[in-house]
Amino acid sequence: MVNEKKADRLYYLYRILAALLFVILFLPAANPARVCGLVNRSTSLLTSGFSYGTLIANFGRAFRKGWVLESTMHVLNISSLLCCLGIFGCAAGACLSLGNHRCRRLGNLISIIGSAVSVMTMIGMHIAYTQVAATKKPKKVEPSFPEGFWPVLAFLVLMLVISIIMQLLNGKKVKDEKFYMESKYKLFLMFLPFILLTFVFCYLPLWGWRYAFFDYKAGDILSARNFVGFKWFEELVRNKTTMDDMVRVMENTLAMSGLGIATSWCPMAFAIFLSEIKHTRFRRFVQTFTTIPNFISWVLVFAIAFCIFSTDGFLSSIMVNLGIWSQGQNLLMSGSHVWLKMLLWGMWKGLGWSAIIYIAGISGIDQQLYEAATVDGAGRFQRMWHVTVPGLMPTFYVLLLMSVAGILTNGMDQYLVFKNSSNTAQIMVLDLYVYNMGIVKGAIPLSTVVGMLKSVISVILLFGANGISKLLRGETIV
Repeated sequence: MVNEKKADRLYYLYRILAALLFVILFLPAANPARVCGLVNRSTSLLTSGFSYGTLIANFGRAFRKGWVLESTMHVLNISSLLCCLGIFGCAAGACLSLGNHRCRRLGNLISIIGSAVSVMTMIGMHIAYTQVAATKKPKKVEPSFPEGFWPVLAFLVLMLVISIIMQLLNGKKVKDEKFYMESKYKLFLMFLPFILLTFVFCYLPLWGWRYAFFDYKAGDILSARNFVGFKWFEELVRNKTTMDDMVRVMENTLAMSGLGIATSWCPMAFAIFLSEIKHTRFRRFVQTFTTIPNFISWVLVFAIAFCIFSTDGFLSSIMVNLGIWSQGQNLLMSGSHVWLKMLLWGMWKGLGWSAIIYIAGISGIDQQLYEAATVDGAGRFQRMWHVTVPGLMPTFYVLLLMSVAGILTNGMDQYLVFKNSSNTAQIMVLDLYVYNMGIVKGAIPLSTVVGMLKSVISVILLFGANGISKLLRGETIV
């Protein structure tokens, strides 16, 4: 009993260590496989293990000249891969520690094997560094001992020691004991992958906000020499050209988002009318036909638009053959009604997909309400208005609040593929502006500042809309 209490206390440290090791997989600064300057600074341990091509992307000349042997990089790649798999094993063991005695014993065993394998792979990484450091052209290869080597090794050794201790404290296997885990922990583990994906793709990139405080150019490093504080924030306000661009971009962004919010009821109306179709096969056909465009990339959507609306497209050919136009016209090159065009293309692509959540909401409405309305003499449209619409309004309000919070987020793909020299001024939204400023023009700090302000304003809008909802409806989503 005493041993179990000690093990329970150690499990907290054990789970924290497993989480830290998992995060290290995605942090380029902590990559123990970065043994020289030819390994890109943005390469993480996970990338080093699972993408050999990315790991050796800059080693072409070094291989040809014999400065670095390919076998060295193979050792580094295999060591990184096995280290990642070992850390995955530690994470799996931490998940199993939420179960009963037998689950914990199995989890401890997996963690012991995983951490031991990872510790052994660190030797392979050290060997790779030693071979790279022995090169005849150190200035060309820039060998450097990885900064994350000793911290990662310390974490792995500590994980190995704690796993062994916990296995000893848990005692022997209980006869006829089955694997068991409480339902709340099962549900947590089912939800855990989505939490991790959200962390990796939504929260981990926030670490890039630090570029807003440095005079950074692609390929540089962040140090005290290029730290400039709030210089780029001031530049955004003081530079007249940048401010004029921002005003124009915000006008386009708010206009297109406003049109989207104004037509946000369309998926709900479409779902209601779709549910009223009694012919099952025809209803399924319509739903499938309207949902498929969501899975088509915007590049292919533009290709379809080009085939229809270009100078030699389908529409121009018909109009010329009918004698209405004297020659073909490229409607995609026009700068007029750009906001409306983008709205219509977006609705065509996403209407069926957006209606799915409302279709699910309709299926959850109590059928007795429809029967009671029929008994009271309500017709089909009256049942739709007085039963279906009120049943879907909570869902609509939640999505509306999310739309208000994301009013500055239009996406980039659609506007990037439809942008041309004639409509640049009308189609440039905030996401596309940040992309052009950071990737095309190389103004990474300034684009980071704009992205930061966008995120902060979005959070403020979310809580503001949530407060208004609480005041008017008495319900909130946050």
